[in-house]
Amino acid sequence: MKLNLNRPICFFDLETTGVNITNDRIVEISILKIHPDGKEESKTWLVNPTIPIPKDATAVHGISDADVAGKPTFKELAKEVYHLIKDADLAGFNSNRFDIPLLAEEMLRADVDFDMKNRVAVDVQNIFHKMEQRTLSAAYMFYCNKNLDNAHSAEADTIATYEVLKAQIERYGALENDIKFLAEFSSRKEFADFAGFITYNKNGEECFSFGKHKNKKVEDVLNEEPGYFGWLLNADFPLYTKKVLTGIKLRALNNKLD
Repeated sequence: MKLNLNRPICFFDLETTGVNITNDRIVEISILKIHPDGKEESKTWLVNPTIPIPKDATAVHGISDADVAGKPTFKELAKEVYHLIKDADLAGFNSNRFDIPLLAEEMLRADVDFDMKNRVAVDVQNIFHKMEQRTLSAAYMFYCNKNLDNAHSAEADTIATYEVLKAQIERYGALENDIKFLAEFSSRKEFADFAGFITYNKNGEECFSFGKHKNKKVEDVLNEEPGYFGWLLNADFPLYTKKVLTGIKLRALNNKLD
Protein backbone atom coordinates (compact mmCIF):
# COMPACT_ATOMS: atom_id res chain seq x y z
CA MET A 1 0.00 0.00 0.00
CA LYS A 2 0.98 3.66 -0.29
CA LEU A 3 0.95 6.08 2.64
CA ASN A 4 -1.45 8.97 2.18
CA LEU A 5 0.88 11.94 2.55
CA ASN A 6 0.41 15.69 2.27
CA ARG A 7 4.13 16.28 2.87
CA PRO A 8 7.22 14.06 3.07
CA ILE A 9 7.80 11.84 6.09
CA CYS A 10 11.20 10.62 7.29
CA PHE A 11 11.45 7.24 8.95
CA PHE A 12 14.67 7.11 10.92
CA ASP A 13 16.58 5.09 13.47
CA LEU A 14 19.61 5.80 15.65
CA GLU A 15 22.27 3.54 17.07
CA THR A 16 23.97 5.22 20.01
CA THR A 17 26.56 4.98 22.76
CA GLY A 18 23.76 4.46 25.31
CA VAL A 19 20.27 5.50 26.36
CA ASN A 20 20.95 8.77 28.19
CA ILE A 21 19.42 11.48 26.00
CA THR A 22 21.58 14.25 27.48
CA ASN A 23 24.97 12.54 27.54
CA ASP A 24 25.00 9.78 24.91
CA ARG A 25 25.83 10.23 21.25
CA ILE A 26 24.81 8.88 17.84
CA VAL A 27 27.07 6.27 16.20
CA GLU A 28 24.80 5.48 13.24
CA ILE A 29 21.78 7.18 11.71
CA SER A 30 19.59 5.93 8.89
CA ILE A 31 16.85 7.97 7.23
CA LEU A 32 14.24 6.79 4.74
CA LYS A 33 12.35 9.75 3.26
CA ILE A 34 9.00 9.05 1.62
CA HIS A 35 7.53 11.75 -0.63
CA PRO A 36 3.81 12.22 -1.32
CA ASP A 37 4.31 10.94 -4.88
CA GLY A 38 5.86 7.72 -3.54
CA LYS A 39 9.46 8.66 -4.30
CA GLU A 40 11.91 7.30 -1.72
CA GLU A 41 15.29 8.61 -0.59
CA SER A 42 17.53 6.63 1.75
CA LYS A 43 20.71 7.65 3.52
CA THR A 44 22.76 5.97 6.26
CA TRP A 45 25.79 7.37 8.03
CA LEU A 46 28.26 5.93 10.52
CA VAL A 47 29.10 8.68 12.99
CA ASN A 48 32.14 9.29 15.15
CA PRO A 49 30.56 10.04 18.56
CA THR A 50 33.80 11.67 19.84
CA ILE A 51 33.46 9.54 23.00
CA PRO A 52 34.24 5.84 23.54
CA ILE A 53 31.48 3.39 22.62
CA PRO A 54 30.80 1.17 25.67
CA LYS A 55 31.15 -2.57 25.16
CA ASP A 56 27.52 -3.06 26.24
CA ALA A 57 26.38 -0.76 23.42
CA THR A 58 28.61 -2.51 20.87
CA ALA A 59 27.10 -5.83 21.97
CA VAL A 60 23.68 -4.50 20.95
CA HIS A 61 24.37 -2.82 17.60
CA GLY A 62 27.78 -4.25 16.65
CA ILE A 63 29.44 -0.87 16.09
CA SER A 64 32.82 -0.43 17.76
CA ASP A 65 35.29 2.43 18.16
CA ALA A 66 37.28 0.99 15.24
CA ASP A 67 34.21 1.13 12.98
CA VAL A 68 33.72 4.86 13.51
CA ALA A 69 37.37 5.90 13.53
CA GLY A 70 37.81 8.44 10.77
CA LYS A 71 34.06 8.82 10.22
CA PRO A 72 32.49 12.30 10.36
CA THR A 73 31.20 13.63 13.66
CA PHE A 74 27.53 14.51 13.96
CA LYS A 75 28.46 18.19 13.96
CA GLU A 76 29.98 17.66 10.53
CA LEU A 77 26.86 15.82 9.32
CA ALA A 78 24.21 17.95 11.03
CA LYS A 79 23.44 20.31 8.17
CA GLU A 80 23.13 17.44 5.68
CA VAL A 81 20.80 15.55 8.04
CA TYR A 82 18.75 18.67 8.68
CA HIS A 83 18.44 19.39 4.95
CA LEU A 84 16.97 15.93 4.46
CA ILE A 85 14.38 16.19 7.26
CA LYS A 86 13.60 19.92 7.40
CA ASP A 87 10.41 19.75 5.28
CA ALA A 88 9.19 16.41 6.64
CA ASP A 89 7.26 14.80 9.44
CA LEU A 90 9.14 12.15 11.42
CA ALA A 91 8.47 8.49 12.20
CA GLY A 92 10.30 5.76 14.05
CA PHE A 93 10.08 2.92 16.55
CA ASN A 94 10.13 4.30 20.12
CA SER A 95 11.08 7.57 18.44
CA ASN A 96 8.93 9.88 20.58
CA ARG A 97 10.71 8.88 23.76
CA PHE A 98 14.24 8.27 22.48
CA ASP A 99 15.27 8.88 18.86
CA ILE A 100 13.69 12.31 18.38
CA PRO A 101 14.85 13.69 21.76
CA LEU A 102 18.40 12.45 21.18
CA LEU A 103 18.45 13.75 17.61
CA ALA A 104 17.31 17.14 18.90
CA GLU A 105 20.16 17.18 21.42
CA GLU A 106 22.72 16.36 18.74
CA MET A 107 21.30 19.04 16.43
CA LEU A 108 21.40 21.72 19.10
CA ARG A 109 24.94 20.74 20.12
CA ALA A 110 25.87 21.24 16.46
CA ASP A 111 24.27 24.72 16.51
CA VAL A 112 21.47 23.63 14.16
CA ASP A 113 18.10 24.94 15.35
CA PHE A 114 15.67 22.03 15.58
CA ASP A 115 12.12 21.85 16.84
CA MET A 116 8.85 20.03 16.22
CA LYS A 117 6.55 23.05 15.94
CA ASN A 118 5.72 22.61 12.27
CA ARG A 119 5.84 18.83 12.04
CA VAL A 120 4.24 15.78 13.63
CA ALA A 121 5.77 12.50 14.74
CA VAL A 122 4.44 8.97 14.28
CA ASP A 123 5.74 6.43 16.81
CA VAL A 124 5.16 3.01 15.30
CA GLN A 125 6.05 1.31 18.60
CA ASN A 126 3.22 3.11 20.39
CA ILE A 127 0.75 1.97 17.74
CA PHE A 128 2.10 -1.57 18.06
CA HIS A 129 1.92 -1.55 21.86
CA LYS A 130 -1.62 -0.22 21.84
CA MET A 131 -2.64 -2.96 19.43
CA GLU A 132 -0.43 -5.97 20.18
CA GLN A 133 2.17 -5.36 22.95
CA ARG A 134 5.30 -6.71 21.14
CA THR A 135 8.85 -5.75 20.04
CA LEU A 136 10.06 -4.57 16.59
CA SER A 137 11.27 -8.04 15.56
CA ALA A 138 7.95 -9.54 16.65
CA ALA A 139 6.08 -6.70 14.95
CA TYR A 140 7.92 -7.36 11.70
CA MET A 141 7.00 -11.04 11.83
CA PHE A 142 3.45 -10.36 13.01
CA TYR A 143 2.55 -7.73 10.44
CA CYS A 144 4.87 -8.51 7.52
CA ASN A 145 5.58 -12.23 8.05
CA LYS A 146 9.30 -11.55 7.72
CA ASN A 147 12.29 -12.18 9.95
CA LEU A 148 14.15 -9.03 10.95
CA ASP A 149 17.62 -10.04 9.81
CA ASN A 150 20.43 -7.79 10.98
CA ALA A 151 18.32 -6.34 13.81
CA HIS A 152 19.87 -3.32 15.52
CA SER A 153 21.33 -2.18 12.25
CA ALA A 154 19.92 1.32 11.81
CA GLU A 155 19.11 0.72 8.14
CA ALA A 156 17.37 -2.64 8.73
CA ASP A 157 15.35 -1.22 11.64
CA THR A 158 14.37 1.86 9.62
CA ILE A 159 13.07 -0.15 6.65
CA ALA A 160 11.26 -2.60 8.95
CA THR A 161 9.56 0.28 10.79
CA TYR A 162 8.31 1.74 7.50
CA GLU A 163 6.94 -1.62 6.36
CA VAL A 164 5.30 -2.28 9.75
CA LEU A 165 3.45 1.04 9.69
CA LYS A 166 2.01 0.35 6.24
CA ALA A 167 0.93 -3.12 7.39
CA GLN A 168 -0.66 -1.66 10.54
CA ILE A 169 -2.76 0.73 8.46
CA GLU A 170 -3.91 -2.13 6.25
CA ARG A 171 -4.67 -4.40 9.22
CA TYR A 172 -6.61 -2.04 11.52
CA GLY A 173 -9.72 -0.35 10.20
CA ALA A 174 -9.55 2.10 13.10
CA LEU A 175 -6.29 3.54 11.77
CA GLU A 176 -6.59 6.29 9.20
CA ASN A 177 -4.03 6.61 6.42
CA ASP A 178 -3.29 10.12 7.57
CA ILE A 179 -0.04 11.21 9.22
CA LYS A 180 -1.64 13.72 11.60
CA PHE A 181 -4.06 11.05 12.83
CA LEU A 182 -1.26 8.50 13.22
CA ALA A 183 0.88 11.02 15.12
CA GLU A 184 -1.96 11.72 17.56
CA PHE A 185 -2.78 8.03 17.90
CA SER A 186 0.84 7.07 18.57
CA SER A 187 1.54 9.83 21.10
CA ARG A 188 1.45 8.90 24.78
CA LYS A 189 1.13 12.34 26.34
CA GLU A 190 1.58 15.89 25.18
CA PHE A 191 4.73 17.61 26.41
CA ALA A 192 6.21 20.95 25.48
CA ASP A 193 9.66 19.33 25.49
CA PHE A 194 10.72 15.85 24.48
CA ALA A 195 11.93 14.69 27.88
CA GLY A 196 8.65 15.37 29.68
CA PHE A 197 9.89 18.03 32.10
CA ILE A 198 7.36 20.54 30.77
CA THR A 199 3.79 19.46 30.23
CA TYR A 200 0.52 21.24 29.48
CA ASN A 201 -2.43 21.90 31.78
CA LYS A 202 -6.05 21.67 30.66
CA ASN A 203 -5.83 25.23 29.31
CA GLY A 204 -2.83 24.40 27.14
CA GLU A 205 -0.38 26.34 29.34
CA GLU A 206 3.13 25.03 29.99
CA CYS A 207 3.68 23.62 33.49
CA PHE A 208 6.57 21.95 35.27
CA SER A 209 6.13 18.20 35.70
CA PHE A 210 8.77 17.74 38.42
CA GLY A 211 10.26 19.10 41.63
CA LYS A 212 9.01 21.76 44.00
CA HIS A 213 7.13 23.57 41.21
CA LYS A 214 5.35 20.52 39.84
CA ASN A 215 2.05 21.42 38.13
CA LYS A 216 2.80 25.16 38.41
CA LYS A 217 2.79 27.31 35.30
CA VAL A 218 6.31 27.79 33.97
CA GLU A 219 5.69 31.45 33.17
CA ASP A 220 4.46 32.17 36.72
CA VAL A 221 7.45 30.41 38.31
CA LEU A 222 9.97 32.24 36.13
CA ASN A 223 8.34 35.58 36.95
CA GLU A 224 8.12 34.93 40.70
CA GLU A 225 11.51 33.23 41.07
CA PRO A 226 13.92 34.66 38.44
CA GLY A 227 16.90 32.74 39.83
CA TYR A 228 15.20 29.43 39.05
CA PHE A 229 15.64 30.04 35.33
CA GLY A 230 19.40 30.40 35.74
CA TRP A 231 19.54 27.23 37.80
CA LEU A 232 17.63 25.32 35.11
CA LEU A 233 19.97 26.50 32.36
CA ASN A 234 23.05 25.45 34.35
CA ALA A 235 21.61 22.10 35.49
CA ASP A 236 21.87 18.80 33.62
CA PHE A 237 18.67 19.16 31.60
CA PRO A 238 18.42 18.35 27.86
CA LEU A 239 19.28 21.21 25.53
CA TYR A 240 15.83 21.05 23.96
CA THR A 241 14.19 21.50 27.37
CA LYS A 242 16.37 24.56 27.92
CA LYS A 243 15.40 25.84 24.46
CA VAL A 244 11.71 25.54 25.35
CA LEU A 245 12.21 27.28 28.71
CA THR A 246 14.08 30.12 27.01
CA GLY A 247 11.26 30.47 24.50
CA ILE A 248 8.67 30.72 27.29
CA LYS A 249 10.72 33.35 29.11
CA LEU A 250 11.21 35.42 25.94
CA ARG A 251 7.50 35.17 25.14
CA ALA A 252 6.65 36.44 28.64
CA LEU A 253 9.05 39.38 28.24
CA ASN A 254 7.58 40.27 24.86
CA ASN A 255 4.07 40.15 26.34
CA LYS A 256 5.15 42.61 29.03
CA LEU A 257 6.59 44.97 26.42
CA ASP A 258 3.34 44.79 24.44
